[in-house]
Amino acid sequence: MPNITPEPQAVCNPISRSAIFIVATLARGEGKADVVRAWCGDVAALVRAVGTRAPAANLSCVCGFSAGAWDLLFGAPRPASLHPFREFGAGDRRAIATPGDILLHIRADHMDLCFELAAQMLDKLGDAVTVVDEVHGFRYFDLRDMVGFVDGTENPSGKSAARYTIVDEEDPEFAGGSYVIVQKYLHNLDAWNGLSVEQQELIIGREKLSDVELDESIKPSCSHSSLTTIEEDGKEVKILRHNMAFGRPGAKEFGTYFIGYARTPAPIEQMMENMFVGKPPGNYDRLLDYSRAVTGGLFFVPSADLLDELPDRKPDIASSDIGDNPAADNREGTLNIGSLKGTSQDE
Repeated sequence: MPNITPEPQAVCNPISRSAIFIVATLARGEGKADVVRAWCGDVAALVRAVGTRAPAANLSCVCGFSAGAWDLLFGAPRPASLHPFREFGAGDRRAIATPGDILLHIRADHMDLCFELAAQMLDKLGDAVTVVDEVHGFRYFDLRDMVGFVDGTENPSGKSAARYTIVDEEDPEFAGGSYVIVQKYLHNLDAWNGLSVEQQELIIGREKLSDVELDESIKPSCSHSSLTTIEEDGKEVKILRHNMAFGRPGAKEFGTYFIGYARTPAPIEQMMENMFVGKPPGNYDRLLDYSRAVTGGLFFVPSADLLDELPDRKPDIASSDIGDNPAADNREGTLNIGSLKGTSQDE
């Protein structure tokens, strides 16, 4: 029989006009894990029910689980590269780990559909989860971020997008899945807008108006584009970004929600190390003088087929009751630095 990769979730869907990002933690108490497992089987139906009201709006939802949540809800085996979020940097320039067991990435071309689906999803989950972060994002003009530069220019597209983001034969039991890292960045726009356009371009590594990459002869090695370009065996390793702008002008809050999908967390983690620590150490991303990461989480996105099967997948050893499992007390925020070299993206 042919080896058919399971159907992925909507990881590679085009960037939408609107999105809602929800990060939640698992609640303690009897039967809470059972509620979450049962909900996994409802996700696809909820998307269909809301999406059929406006098919042209391209509603979708991607659901992911942290390492701790996977162990508590589904047990062994765990996806091969799933681990707690790794922190990088120190002091004010730091990629921090924050609590989060479940990620929902809801997107559509109309915010009302995102809103309705988010409400339906959370209603189903009830008190089995606690929302710890919720961001309503929007497309900012021609895919620009809050600092005024085009975001996601180097995203892979078509078949290439799947090749860089979808797990295959390197982890057969979890084929069709993906890894996703999220970080919420807040920008000091007063300080940023105090720079000249030329200074901003040197920090980003691209021309602001045209989005053309600066020539290597003038682009600093500490520019954002220099430090987030990852190569392995002479080939660039790409990730898929679906970043969104968000903010509250009245509260002087201006931000970018980073969300990066990849076949393994390794390339995104290498990017973060380059940005926050520096390449070499000390040669850090100067954009971080104006932008601060306030959240961080790593999640595994099971294939759509596996997501439908998860209600029947319970831990064999550990208690399925979240409140009875001591691991729940320390499931996130662990600094677990290991090798950053992952599976080749060019198999």
